[in-house]
This record gives sequence, C-alpha cells and structure tokens, in this order.
Amino acid sequence: MTLSASGAANRRGIVCMVGAMGCFVTNDALVKFASQSMPSAQLIFIRGLMSVLLVLAVVHALGATPRMREATRGWVAGRALVDAIATMLYLGALFHMPIGNATAINLAAPLFMTLFAALFMAERVRGARWLAVCFGFLGVLLVIQPRAEGFNAWALVCLLGTLFHAARDLMTRRIHAGIPSILITLSTAVAVTVVSGLSSLMQGWQPFGSFEFGLLALASGFLTAGYYFIISSMRHGEMTLIAPFRYTGLLFALALGYAVWGEVPNTLAWFGIALLIASGLYVLVNEKRRAPRVPASSG
Repeated sequence: MTLSASGAANRRGIVCMVGAMGCFVTNDALVKFASQSMPSAQLIFIRGLMSVLLVLAVVHALGATPRMREATRGWVAGRALVDAIATMLYLGALFHMPIGNATAINLAAPLFMTLFAALFMAERVRGARWLAVCFGFLGVLLVIQPRAEGFNAWALVCLLGTLFHAARDLMTRRIHAGIPSILITLSTAVAVTVVSGLSSLMQGWQPFGSFEFGLLALASGFLTAGYYFIISSMRHGEMTLIAPFRYTGLLFALALGYAVWGEVPNTLAWFGIALLIASGLYVLVNEKRRAPRVPASSG
C-alpha cells in the first residue's frame, strides 16, 4: 500500500467509524423508547429479525446471494459469534449496574484495540496515538462521571464484553479482503438474533403494539448501517489511528440527549467534551504533519 493510498484508507476508516457511532447511538435511543414496554431479549430478537431481512435484501440487490455461504465460514463466522457474545455480556451487565459505569467500561475498547493491534498485528503505535486514546478516555470519564459504588461484580462481566468487542474488531482485520462487507454484516446480524432469541425463551415475551414495532423497524435500519460501517472502518486504514474515533459515539449521545430529553452537561462534562474533541483533532493534525508532501509539478 502506498503512502497516498494509506492516507485515503485512514480517512475512509475514520469516516466509517464516526458514521457507525452515530448509527449505533440513534439505534440505542430508539430502543430506549421501545424497552419501556418490552423485555430486552425479545426486543433485541425482533429488531434482529428485521435487520436480517434488511441485510438479505441488500445482499440480493448487490448480487452477493450466490456467495452467502461465505458468511458461515472461518473468520466471518467466528467474528459474528464473538460479536453476539459481546453484545449479550454488555447488555447483561447493563441491566445490573449504572449506565454511566457500564458506558465508561465499554468505551475503554479503543485502549484494548490499540494494545491488541500492537501485540497481535505488529502495528506500530506512535506516542501521539497513545496520547489520543488515553486523553480521549479521560474525557469519557469526565463526561460520564461514573460512581465508585456502581462498580460491582457485574463490572467484570461488562469488562469481559468490552474485551470481546475489541477482539471482534481485531478479527475483522483477519477476514479476506475479497469477502464483501455486507456478508460480514449478515453474519453478525444472524448471530446476534439467534443468541437473543434463545435468551428471550428464558426471559419470556410480552405483547407489543404498532408504535413499538415502528420504533424497532427504524432502529433495525440504523443498527444495520452501524454494523456495516464498523466493519468497513476496521477493514480500511490503521487500527490504532481509527480506534480513538469510537469516542465520537459519546458526542452523538450528548447531542441526542439534549435534543430529545433536554439533558445539559455540567461543567466537568464540558471539560470532558473539550478533551474528546481535542484528542480527535490532535490525531488528525499529527497525521497530516506526518504525511509526505507531494512536490508541485514544474510543468
């Protein structure tokens, strides 16, 4: 890969990561409304079925139907299983601990992603990237402000889920470049749906109306787009450069919280927001300085 190609891949990876975070946060907001009257496993299963149908339609439209078996093999299937386990671990912990504490643990994923990339992928991690990840996580803590009493045994379950999420992203890099991202998306959607479906049998079902159905249909669209973008982000560019932009999910959540629920951050949270934005800008400016200058043509 040439330097110019690497720069283009990094930019695409960053854009996809930011897009994924925006889609996931919007999905979470829609699910939050629907969860007021539905058990969590039932909700995830119904949303998952809608997501699978949507992805199947896209697969057919792209002409990738003859290759669907690739979604059940090797790294693709392994990644999907790890993603499903990570999702259920995180949600299980979320229902037994404060959301702020669970979110803080989950947003430690870029730290693990950077560490895994250095250890298992021989990716060189420059000091600027470590600073961006660490200061970004500090910004997360300032915004969320988790409380010590909220950390219980379920925090370890949440941490395990975060490790699985980081491993999932690492596994994405192992998938052959010739396999379409939409097939990886399909594999993920099916795995999460199957696991949540089994969980719903133990948790029980409740009747729901057209309003909840509409919310879940809309959520499934954002979830599917989020799956696709997060997969694409991990297949382009350098993992340690793209990982810190996962923190943009918190900025989307804050904007949505203000627009929908009128939630206004306190002073400490504003410092955290500034730190998050600064860490992202620092990465971009530092990478731009390191990029080779293309000499102007004389003709």
